[in-house]
Amino acid sequence: MSKLTLALVAHDHKKPELLAWVKQHIDVLKQCNLVGTGTTGGLIASETGLDVTRYKSGPLGGDQQIGALIAENKLDALFFFWDPLNPAPHDPDVKALLRLCSVWNVPVACAPATADLVITSPLFLSPDYKPVKPNF
Repeated sequence: MSKLTLALVAHDHKKPELLAWVKQHIDVLKQCNLVGTGTTGGLIASETGLDVTRYKSGPLGGDQQIGALIAENKLDALFFFWDPLNPAPHDPDVKALLRLCSVWNVPVACAPATADLVITSPLFLSPDYKPVKPNF
């Protein structure tokens, strides 16, 4: 079985929350290929020692780069701790990213509670789990 590829993304006010979540689940995350947007990916790599492939910052195109992975069926889950109380100038990009997860049946977690449920699911690392992908 090939490793799962997971995207780790967080808005500025949510970066500490995502970092704490990553540290809590580091043993599982070590078994996965990790990607992230610029600052978030760098923070996670420097604070945890995990290898994170970094794309551009979200507002500079990183959200679209993650979206491209989804559309190319190269992303298995998105952990995007977004901040619903602080609108960002790239909100349309965020909504497009979340929409792509629904279109391509990619699990997405936007808060620690959901992220905990996803990553602790017995299906998460199971080689038998194959989510149905749309046939476009």
